[in-house]
Amino acid sequence: MKVSDHVLERLRDWEVEYVFAYPGDGINGLLAAWGRAEDRPRFVQARHEEMAAFEAVGYAKFSGRTGVCAATSGPGAIHLLNGLYDAKLDHVPVVAIVGQTDRSAMGGSYQQEVDLAALYKDVASEFCEVVTVPAQLPNVLDRAMRVATTRRTVTAVIIPADVQELDHEPPEHAFKQVPSSLGAPRSVPVPAEEELARAAEVLNAGEKVAMLIGQGARHARPEVEQVAELLGAGVAKALLGKDALPDTLPYVTGAIGLLGTRPSYEMMRDCDTLLVVGSSFPYTQFLPRFGRARAVQIDIDPSLVGLRYPFEVNLVGDAGETLRRLLPMLEPRTDGTWRKTIEDNAARWWDVMERRAEVPADPVNPEHVVHALDALLPEDAIVAADSGSAANWYARHLRMRGDMRGSLSGTLATMGPGVPYVIGAKFAHPDRPGIAIVGDGAMQMNGLAELITAAKYYEEWADPRLVVAVLNNRDLNQVTWEMRALQGAPRFDASQALPDVPYADVARSFGLGGVRVERPEDVEPAWRQALAADRPFVIDFRTDPAVPPIPPHADWDQIKSAARSVLKGDSDRTSVVRQGVKAKIQEFLPGGGKD
Repeated sequence: MKVSDHVLERLRDWEVEYVFAYPGDGINGLLAAWGRAEDRPRFVQARHEEMAAFEAVGYAKFSGRTGVCAATSGPGAIHLLNGLYDAKLDHVPVVAIVGQTDRSAMGGSYQQEVDLAALYKDVASEFCEVVTVPAQLPNVLDRAMRVATTRRTVTAVIIPADVQELDHEPPEHAFKQVPSSLGAPRSVPVPAEEELARAAEVLNAGEKVAMLIGQGARHARPEVEQVAELLGAGVAKALLGKDALPDTLPYVTGAIGLLGTRPSYEMMRDCDTLLVVGSSFPYTQFLPRFGRARAVQIDIDPSLVGLRYPFEVNLVGDAGETLRRLLPMLEPRTDGTWRKTIEDNAARWWDVMERRAEVPADPVNPEHVVHALDALLPEDAIVAADSGSAANWYARHLRMRGDMRGSLSGTLATMGPGVPYVIGAKFAHPDRPGIAIVGDGAMQMNGLAELITAAKYYEEWADPRLVVAVLNNRDLNQVTWEMRALQGAPRFDASQALPDVPYADVARSFGLGGVRVERPEDVEPAWRQALAADRPFVIDFRTDPAVPPIPPHADWDQIKSAARSVLKGDSDRTSVVRQGVKAKIQEFLPGGGKD
């Protein structure tokens, strides 16, 4: 057995089913071993190493397991980095296995020689190791798997090409030999009783309690609901926690922050008590003003408590178990005025979203595109959104319910993971439909090539549905609007304008389904066609770049700043100003300003 054979055998022992990868001569030994192992674990070939990393992240996010990706030395290892940073910043367990030039060539400025240990020391700061002799295995691989799984982070194993070809020699019962074992046992940390009592005192004293939950609360849904009912609280969700609680609950105010909802903004503005569960939401300006609210935080990671806000009590523990221990200490609220205000605001917000989706646009309103999907989503759908204005509509118009899952690049906010996320999700759940909502910028950057990956593998999936909705507005729209509202600058066509690509035609050329939509009345039929297809399907929605992704905290000064910048030199100045004013009026005036 060679070292490369042992690596794959050990991955199988860890019950790794898929390795998302791209070949290269730096991992030729591993590729040969894959052939001898009859492709176990399965080698999933992406079009680019960055996409392989994103697919591993998507797989890990939607399966709850550790994702594994692999690449060759030099450029292959470099290409993995963006996807690996996405995993690190969103606390997703991913192991990267990368090749390296032969040991004899190291330090010789050899072809494709890069100091990978130095390159990876930040992204894989928890564990990154070079295998220089066979006896380092299985310890190095076991530690990489165990650390990634238990600390929800990125680890890396670097294996020089010549080491891959050596005979495997397990560590002996001898000095400076390090044996190893399998398994990553799960522990459930809980706070001390006195800390729980302090938290209960703060929460019981409040009259207007707001909760903010993130992805760390995903497995504590029953406990979050019980606490919210007991305290009469409303619940806002950080974007990575969008699927942690159904949006159909009347007291759920939806997303918070730049892509958030107005009821979330108002709840944080008016509350006197804040409970944060499983979230490290970074935008302090969307939390209560300092001194206005007492606050409690629950997080499993001690390094993340006390951030973002002056919390009075920080509880380190598993969200579900901590809330279960806290519940008997909480006093039920009898005055329902605060809760009714939250529910009324949330209901009104969904009315506003419906009206905004109905606003005419040229040719199609992107809010209408995503709002129409909301009613058609299967209850077991897995949805990924890409970065950009597409993330705004995903955050505000889609209501999570049933067993739906959803995610995006929450912290790195990189462009390009939408399509590969869903491909990774399809390997995690081949029996569930996957949907990617992406802008045309992200589709041109990464998504088009990964349609080839979808075409390569979809026949293996029990449910072949993978729908890619492209919001084709020929503009890098989020940045365009940020320039208008924040810099007061008109649209700079040289950087912002995108070529019009026939995305549906490209999909059909790959053997997939596709349709272009240029009229509002064709939006819903296109969604229905895609969701009934027997193969991956691309919908090319020709959307209006003048529809603004205005944040709920935007005031008239920002609206005027954007309008002034448009009037300075935007080519679509009239329609842009009209759409911006319409959108803001609908949030403030009774009846959405129809009168």
